[in-house]
Amino acid sequence: QLRLVESGGGLAQPGGSLRLSCAFSGNTLDAYVIGWFRQVPGKEREAVSCIRASGRLIYFPDSVKGRFTISRDNAKNTVALDMSNLTPEDTGIYYCASRLAGCSSDSTTYNYWGQGTQVTVSS
Repeated sequence: QLRLVESGGGLAQPGGSLRLSCAFSGNTLDAYVIGWFRQVPGKEREAVSCIRASGRLIYFPDSVKGRFTISRDNAKNTVALDMSNLTPEDTGIYYCASRLAGCSSDSTTYNYWGQGTQVTVSS
């Protein structure tokens, strides 16, 4: 059984930075695609970024391009999401999820999910 656990969320000021981490267990990470999603109450879960097993990166919303960086460390079975120049619009619960095929922004195609970590951007 795969297990994903997010960490690193918290409160940040506008313009600040946070680093989220997704710890992956139950198998080796190197065969899996990992996606980061975020959700705010009343809205659908939004794809933020994805990293393929090959290391290819995808950022879905234009609003995070140039500010967010996704990376993976297969030796440590972790995937990180570095977020900088944060805005209040980045507030939400951030989830990591896994799938075996290529990257997708469709959350229903991911098989395993973490419990989420809260990110709040506020002054």
